[in-house]
Amino acid sequence: MLHKRLPVAILGATGAVGQRMVQLLADHPWFEIAVLTGSDRTIGHPYGGVVRWILDTPIPERAAKMIVQPTEIVADVAIALSALPTDVAREAEPLWAARTAVCSNASAYRTVADVPLIIPEVNPDQLALIERQRAERGWQGCLVTNPNCATISAVMPLKPLHDAFGLQKVHISTLQAVSGAGYPGVASLDIIDNIIPNIADGGEEAKIESEPRKLLGRVVEGRVIEAQIAISAQVTRVPIIDGHTALIAASFAQKPSPEEALAVLEGFTPPEIVRHLPSSPEQALIVHRASDRPQPRRDRDAGRGMSASVGRVRACPVLDVRMVALSHNTIRGAAGGAILNAELLVASGIVS
Repeated sequence: MLHKRLPVAILGATGAVGQRMVQLLADHPWFEIAVLTGSDRTIGHPYGGVVRWILDTPIPERAAKMIVQPTEIVADVAIALSALPTDVAREAEPLWAARTAVCSNASAYRTVADVPLIIPEVNPDQLALIERQRAERGWQGCLVTNPNCATISAVMPLKPLHDAFGLQKVHISTLQAVSGAGYPGVASLDIIDNIIPNIADGGEEAKIESEPRKLLGRVVEGRVIEAQIAISAQVTRVPIIDGHTALIAASFAQKPSPEEALAVLEGFTPPEIVRHLPSSPEQALIVHRASDRPQPRRDRDAGRGMSASVGRVRACPVLDVRMVALSHNTIRGAAGGAILNAELLVASGIVS
């Protein structure tokens, strides 16, 4: 699609999500890493010398030699991928968005009215908010966000069911991997032989209860009309390295049978503009009929970590349908999700 790869900055490149971005962009057909930013401790040093690399693959050689730059200085790039902590993102991302397109994994602006919150397979129409965003803020660039890593696990299967049957109520309980806490993350004495029934003092549950309504909403005259869905969430941290599992029970305006729900899930097809993006998996939503799937160890890497999985679709004695969903939290739910949003900006002609 592109004759020349576009220069990209990774903001917060030394953290866990930033490292995933570096890894995923090493051989990307559309994007080339041009700038890596970091904290005061790392600025001015080669990336390979200051990053505590935690991934299984080696640091890409070219990235290892790059000098880490300050986040506060906006570089001349086509896209900035943000892996910044929320408090830093709140200050830095608007500076970058004034000049370039920012695809953020941070939560700082997800719920802001003129900021698209996007899963490309679910709601690419929210890109329409960018016109309003630029007009009201005077930006030449834009700011697009991807949702919480656990939200993605739940919303991928809920999207086609909502379209078919009208989602009304949903309860989501999560089993979230330790990599979601970053590095060094949860203390070993806290998580080994244990489950922790709270993440971010309830902040994680608040995200899961609010973000799906925006993701499943409608864009009307440059604004999102949120879906009127009652959502209750309970989150736990479990001793799994990667892969967030969501246990879902839902009720609908038109109650489906389990087989009707399965047929809709198996027939889910992403929008045409999304299907051929470089990071799009061959199958966005993998439906399992085996009674013991999906499982983190067996299913998190499906579609190079970009596919979501769903299984155990069955009747619910309290609501209508229940199921188990899973996705890779640092790829699909974080770095890969931000990169897919960047690809969508290019495919839509917003970035060229």
